[in-house]
Amino acid sequence: MPGFQCHNGVAVTLEPLYARHVDDLWEASQAADVSWAYLKYRPFPTKNDMAAHITRISGLERQPFFAVVPASSGKAEGWVSFCNIASADAAIEIGSVWFSPQLQRTRAATEAIFLMMQHAFTLGYFRVVWRCNDLNAASKRAARRFGFTYEGTWRGDWIVKGRRRDTAWFSIVEPEWPARRTLFETWLNESNFDANGVALKPLSSET
Repeated sequence: MPGFQCHNGVAVTLEPLYARHVDDLWEASQAADVSWAYLKYRPFPTKNDMAAHITRISGLERQPFFAVVPASSGKAEGWVSFCNIASADAAIEIGSVWFSPQLQRTRAATEAIFLMMQHAFTLGYFRVVWRCNDLNAASKRAARRFGFTYEGTWRGDWIVKGRRRDTAWFSIVEPEWPARRTLFETWLNESNFDANGVALKPLSSET
């Protein structure tokens, strides 16, 4: 099972999520209502509400959460977790992803997912899963961009915020990872970014 440890990249660091991240995350969450649309939880009306939520999820032994801290700001701007961990089957999911608007579609966001994938495969997991609300077109595009393969849609399997949802499933398996890792590393290399931090070339699976 993945432990609670820091994962250091060039553009981002993943830190075990703790109460000390609340101030940063509350700041990042302002005017970000749309970013909560497909998550189980709603936007938080107060900082205390967010703090209570972070206290709860940071203590989940079977679902380690990480604060996503871009090097550009040095502040937590989102979170991500490992979930549905089936060690006996060597399967794990990257889920409960919340990236604030300023983090979305950045080098740091891509590297954060890469670090999660790399850690999972380094630990010996064979199957890494990405799933999302079938209405969440952005998440489905992200899954394909990261190299996950669409597996199908479970119809009506959850009720979220009072509405029944269909869930789209994606995965990447260990034999696919070495080639995919190389593509990530090439994309993340400093030579792929201009002076403004904009990528010169896309990940190969981008369209």
